[in-house]
Order: sequence, then C-alpha cells, then structure tokens
Amino acid sequence: MVTASSVQLTVLRGRTEERAAIRRLLGDLPTGGGALLLQGEPGSGRSALVDYAHRHAEGCAVLAGTGLPEEADLPYAGLQRLLDPVLDRAPALPEHQRRVLLRAVAGAGCPAHRRLALSLAVLGLLAAAARETPLLCTMDDVDRGDQPTADVLAFVARRLHRSRVAVLLTTVADVPLGGIARHRLRPLDDRDSAALLTDRLGGRPPAPPVAAALGAAAGGNPQALLDLAGVLTPGQCRGEEPVPETPPPDGRLGRAYRARVERLPADTRRVLLLAALDEDGEPATLVRAARAAGTAVEALAPAELAGLVRVEPRRVTFPQPLVRTVVRAAAPLAERRAAHLLLVGVLDGTRHRLRRAGHLAAAAPGPDPALAAELEQAAAEYARGGAVAAAALHRAAELSDDPVRAAARLVAAARYAWSAGRAHRARLLLGELPPAAEVAVAGRAEEAAVAGRADLLRGELELRTGRPGLALTTLLSAADTLSAADRECTGTGGADGDRALALGALVRAGEAVCFAGDQYRYAEVARRAELLRRPDDPPATELLSAYVAGTAATLRGDHEQAGPALRRAVVLGGQLTGAASTPAALTCAAAAGLLVAVDGAAHRLAERAVELARERGEVSALPRALELRAAAEYWLGRHDAATDSSREGLRIARDTGQENWAGVHLGMLAVLAAVRADRDTALHRIREIGEDAGAHSRPRALAQWALAVLDLVDNRPAAAAARLAGLACPGTGRGQVLVLVMATPYLVEAAAAVADRPVAGAALAVFDRWASSTASPSRRALSARCHGLLAPRGSAEAEREFRTALRLHPTDADAFERARTELLLGRELRRSRRPRAAREHLHAAREAFTLLGAASWAEQATTELRAAGESVGPPEESAARLLTGQQLRIAQLVAEGATNREIAARMFLSTRTVDHHLRNIFHRLNIRSRTELARALS
Repeated sequence: MVTASSVQLTVLRGRTEERAAIRRLLGDLPTGGGALLLQGEPGSGRSALVDYAHRHAEGCAVLAGTGLPEEADLPYAGLQRLLDPVLDRAPALPEHQRRVLLRAVAGAGCPAHRRLALSLAVLGLLAAAARETPLLCTMDDVDRGDQPTADVLAFVARRLHRSRVAVLLTTVADVPLGGIARHRLRPLDDRDSAALLTDRLGGRPPAPPVAAALGAAAGGNPQALLDLAGVLTPGQCRGEEPVPETPPPDGRLGRAYRARVERLPADTRRVLLLAALDEDGEPATLVRAARAAGTAVEALAPAELAGLVRVEPRRVTFPQPLVRTVVRAAAPLAERRAAHLLLVGVLDGTRHRLRRAGHLAAAAPGPDPALAAELEQAAAEYARGGAVAAAALHRAAELSDDPVRAAARLVAAARYAWSAGRAHRARLLLGELPPAAEVAVAGRAEEAAVAGRADLLRGELELRTGRPGLALTTLLSAADTLSAADRECTGTGGADGDRALALGALVRAGEAVCFAGDQYRYAEVARRAELLRRPDDPPATELLSAYVAGTAATLRGDHEQAGPALRRAVVLGGQLTGAASTPAALTCAAAAGLLVAVDGAAHRLAERAVELARERGEVSALPRALELRAAAEYWLGRHDAATDSSREGLRIARDTGQENWAGVHLGMLAVLAAVRADRDTALHRIREIGEDAGAHSRPRALAQWALAVLDLVDNRPAAAAARLAGLACPGTGRGQVLVLVMATPYLVEAAAAVADRPVAGAALAVFDRWASSTASPSRRALSARCHGLLAPRGSAEAEREFRTALRLHPTDADAFERARTELLLGRELRRSRRPRAAREHLHAAREAFTLLGAASWAEQATTELRAAGESVGPPEESAARLLTGQQLRIAQLVAEGATNREIAARMFLSTRTVDHHLRNIFHRLNIRSRTELARALS
C-alpha cells in the first residue's frame, strides 16, 4: 500500500466528464465512500483514467490491481493480489470472516454458502485499512480476471457509503454490475482527436486533412490515434502523402487485440476468421460456412462476450475495424486460404458473384487472367460500387498478366475508391501504377487512355482535396492525353468514351480556374472544348460542351452567346436518363441554370444530383452538388434551406477530405449568417476557413462578402464597398467574378452610401448585362433597386426604380429581398421629407423581417419608422417568431389552404420534408390542426 503524492498531470483529451466524476469520488472520501465503473473498448483510455485517479488521490492510501486473463480460471487470484498489502489487518475482523478470507486468498476457494461472509470480510478489511487514511481501491480490467473477484468487488462497491473507501473499476465488456455509477467512454470527437495528435507529434499539429483522415481511421479511439501517429512519415504528416487507412496491426492496440484473439477457443477463432474474411457480414452465409467448417456459429459467443464481434439479426460486424485486420493477420496463410475457399463453396455464383470471385481471388496462388476478368465484370455489375468494387479491381490488377490491363484496373479501382469518398485510398492505388516505360505496349491508344484516366482522377483529387493550381495543369494534360487516345483509336475521333472523358477533364479544369480566381484562363479551357465538339454528340456529351461554352461566354460578358448554350445545357440535363444521368452531368446542368437565373430548374437539377449520388454511393460528388443546391436556395430566398444544404455539404466535404469544398461551404455559411446579421456565427465560419485559402480563391471571396454584409449592418458602408470592390476585376477576368456579381446589390448599396458612383456604376453595369439577359424577375428587381440607390436622392427616377423593383419581386419567393427593397424605399422617401409615404413601406419591411426572424433588419426598419415620426416599440412577439424562415413559409402556405403536395411543388421540396416541417411547426406552436395554425398566424 502506498500514499499518493501530487505529480505533474498528463493531459487526457476528451474525458472531461470522467475526470470530473473521479474528482467527485475522491472529494467525497472524508465524509463517505463511493464507487465508479468506467466501461470502454481497448485503447479508449480506461487505464489512463485509473492513473489519473492515482495522481489525484492526495492524502489517500491506494490499493491497485489489474484483472489478468492468465488468472481467469483461478478463483480469487485477483483479490489476493489486490489485498496483499493490507492482509496484516485481517486479525481485526470477526473470527469466521477472517478464516474464510484467508482461506480464499490462499487458494482454497470459498463454498457457495460462505460467499456472503467472504464479501463482508473484504468490506471490513478495506474499512479497517481506511480508518487512519482514506483509501482508494482500483481494479483495472476487472472483467478480464477471475469472476469471483469481480463478484466480491461489486458487492463491496455497493456498500461503501459509511466508510472512507472509494472503489474504481474498469471493464471492457458491458458487464451487469448493477448499483454502481457507470460511465461509458465515448469516441473522441474531431477536435479532441486533433489535439491528441498534436500532443503525440510534439506540439506540431498535423495538416487538417491529415487529422480528419486519421480521426476517421481511428474511429475516435485514443490508442488507435497514438498508434497511427507513431507510424506517420514526415510527408504524411504534412499531407503530401496518403496516410494509413487503419491502425497498424503491430501497434499497441493491435497487439492487445491479438492477445485477446489468441486466448479464444479454437472453434471460436475458426468462425471469427470466417466472419473477418466475409466483409458483407451476412449471418446466413456465416451459419453455412461455420457448418461446413465442422462447427456452428454459436462458437462465436466467447468473441461476442469479449466485445470483439457483434452478431445482429441482419449483420455480423466488428465494432473496432482493427479487430478484423488483426484476426486476418493472426491466421496462418494456409488457414486463410482454406477459409476463403470454404466461403466460395457456400456462396451462390449468381446472387453473390462479386463476393465469390473475391474469395477465389484471395485464395489464388498467382496471376490468373480469367479470374481477373471475372472480378472486373462482377465489380461492374455490383450495384453499390464504392469501396467493395475498388477492392475487387485492385485484386484483379494483381492477378493480371498484362501490364496495360493491370494499370487500367488500378485506375478503375482508384476511381471507385474516390467515388466512395476515400481520397487517400484512391491516391494509394494511383501510386501503385508503374511508370509508363514499364507498361508493355499493347497498342499506343489503350496505353494513352489509361494514362489520361489516371491524370483525370489525379486532377480531380487535387481540385477537391489539394492544390487547385496543380489540378489545372494535371486536368489539361489529361484532356490532351484522352483526346489524343481517342483520335489514335479511330483516326478521326469517332469513339465517344475517351472524348467524353476529355470534356469532363476540361469541365473540372474550368472549376479549378473559377475556384482559384483565374477566370481569364477559362478561355483556353473553352477553346480546347470547342475542338472536341461534334454535331452528332449524344446528349450527355453535348451538355458538357454547351456548359463550357456558355460559362466562357458569361465570364467574358457575352451574354447573348452564353444564354442559348447554358439554356441548352439545362434542357439536356432535364432530359438525361439511365446511365447518362450522372451526378457530374446534373451538377453541370444545375450550374448552367444558376448562370442564366432559372433558379427553380437549377434547384431541381441539383437536388436530383444529390439524390442520385446518394443512391449510387458516389459520396465524393455530394459536396459540389450540395453547393449548387445551396446557391439555388439562396437565390430562391430560402436561406434556412441553403444553410441546411451547406451544413450537410461541409460535413461530407470534411468526411471525404475535400478541404477546398469545405472552404466553399464555410464561406456560404458565413454569407448566410451575415445576411441574417448573425455576427458570431459568420465570424466563426470565417475563422474556420483559415489562412490557407488562396488570396483570390472562392472561400476567401465568400468570406469577404460576409464581412462586407456585416459592415453594412453596422453602418460602415465605406469598409463594405472596399471589401466588395476588391473581389474581382471583371475587365481582366481576375478574382471571383461570379461571386462579385452575386454580391453586387450589397456593393451598390455600400458605394451609394458613400457617394462612390464609379465603383458602383462599374459593378452595376456588369450585373445589368447579366440580369437583362435572363428572364428572372428577381434579378431584374435587384437591378432596379440598385438603380434606385444610385439615382439622385428625392428624384422621381429613384422612386420609380424602387417601385419597379417592388413590382418585379416575386410574391411567392424571396421575401427577404422584397423586405430589403421596402426598407430602402421607405428610407429614400423619409430622407426626401415624405414621412407619411415612407411609413407604409417601413411597416411592411418591419413586419416581413420580424416574421423572417431577421431581428437586426427589423430593428433598422423600426429606427427608420421612428425617424419618420412614428412611435413604435420593439417588434411584437408572435407565433411566427418561434419558427425558422422555411417553417414560416410552409405555415403561411398552409394558412392559405395549400395541401402538403402543393407546398412541396411550390417550394421545391419533397412531400416527406414538408410533413416533417409541419410536425415541428405544430410542436413549436403547441397546436394540433391546420385551422389552429391559420388562427395563430392571423
């Protein structure tokens, strides 16, 4: 027994609640004892928390023990080790208790009818040891040692309220120890995972994408994170090389799991290996395989009790993915091969074609071209694609005897991995490609096509997750290689496959140009795309050509030429069906729709792209599709929906390592928060963008737009105008021209307030040329409002332009912009000494802002009303203020008598989404019917 002393504390990340519980347990010792149970998987920090308790047990004596699997069959072995330092206090116990205690710890066991006496003896012994000094008694991994010790300690832990003894127990399994306060150790969140990695790396934080990838690989397990950090190379730490996808099997956590696996019965290990090799996890397959192996699936029970595997009605899973890797690594090669062949025998060759081929491939001793071809065909037919198809094609490449076919299969595997959102896996697979000189020439065209597809994927990965500048170079090179392969294959470019891929590479190159703010380079992209155009192109290929041509024309201000091309792209997008209807094609059509201001069509196309990407498992396509959906929702005035879309896009972008598109969504979230005058949220999102975004990048431009809106809210128009004017130079094509066009109404408002007519006039001229080329009443309304702001104050021209804007604003959408126009017209009339006329518009603005929950803008309208001679208090509290903007719009339509289906059609939502919102509306307003809702809003 030792007395604890104060030592330098070690930081424990993500265990705030548990540390507080331990401190409370120790703090209560002077007046009474207690107990605490910590339950968590291996590596979750149980032992670290026990050490934490020891360090904080100042002025306490400490008894410490650990459950040992080697002694699990020795009754009371753990109790003997724990109590040995205080057994000299045994004479103080009643005679019958002392005898039963000494007999048990001496290895003579304890009869069933004496167990109560033994438990009371242990309780009395600990109480006697604590009379002079409070006592902390800890048993780490109590469930791994002998069960009789666990039973006695649980009995004692429930009866400590009258003693100065604290008991701290930890378990791996969720054991039934009732009556004891329990804490389950949850996985670390992203922030704590990154902090732990920084601690492990000596205070040098890893690059954000690296921290995100390692956190995902570790599943929030602290020891897994430490093991991963321990094998990182400098290049991996900086994000220049792909990081490991799973913790190392020979790391501390892997060794711990391996030791637990090796202690399982032979039949359990045999069935566990079958479960580890069959990643589909279908219980029926495992039942048949276990029977074929001469055992039964029930043999898994010890592994289940140990927390290594979980058997559910529809799936067999490994709670910690590392266990699957460890089980495979622990089995000899011959056993693994036999298990694969056994699984082949129980799988149906038609229903389970890919799984069966995969097991055959795993058992193959060397190259097997026929099996490689079977794997490739089965992967192409696999409905869910993704990581499973990537693994199959990777193995097909290994089994190939033709270097060109092997390379083609590796590239296809990498494409599947990227589609599933596994960017690092895709990079690893591309890294396995041999140099071109080592690829046997099986025809120059095929070789070039493989190289072009590899560069296309590398460029896309750089665009989404890396350096947009390098992405542009790589994508242009890919387009050249693919178009050359197409020409060489046909002599005249007749085959569409490689040419369509070349056009896709140019679309991505255009995205890289726009993301980096180098729009002047889009002309070169368009020139190359024009060379690939054919009069008989299929719709999907024609869509890409039209989109690039229309975007290039838009960027150079030639809207007469841009309009027809972009509208053609929108029409083609709506007509795509079957295999031609892909998330990539639909996002192009949606982007085209935004450029010609057909917001409803753009939203439908983006929504379809999102749904299709989810249906097909193309996770990597979601951030871009959600970006376009959010932009359409912004223009439709559905700011709450846009915020939801951007939040989802941000989450998926981070999950898939797409830091560049995470920045885009952060910028959009900042703008949406600033428009609502939510300063704290806007600034938080801007800080999250960080300093790594390029000076002219889209995330940085969106951040500047958000800051400018906040400047306007705080009555700093000069600062707002300066920020927005610096977004782009339309004459040179440098900077974020498209972001500047979106932000022009705010720039004109700011510049007009400081009488900077040249800046406002130049920006408005660009906006006008675009707005007049569209059929969008909302864009023309904004244009008219801007002209009203720039007209001489008090002039008939100013009032005419404002009233034109009010007439053009759609009545069933974009209530926020209409309210802004009402506010600006009311202010214009008040300053022109027409307060009575101003009040009508200021009241309308104040009411609309109040209903939308835009409190800061409502306060501006209130201030203007007071200046117009109206005595008004703060906006009235109403039922509508309890709702979000989207909920309010749905509630208003319900009050007007619209059905859920009609609301869904008008708001571009699914009927299910409307039902969900309506339930939330009823709950918030504490009402039960549509009639009550109409009354509440009246």
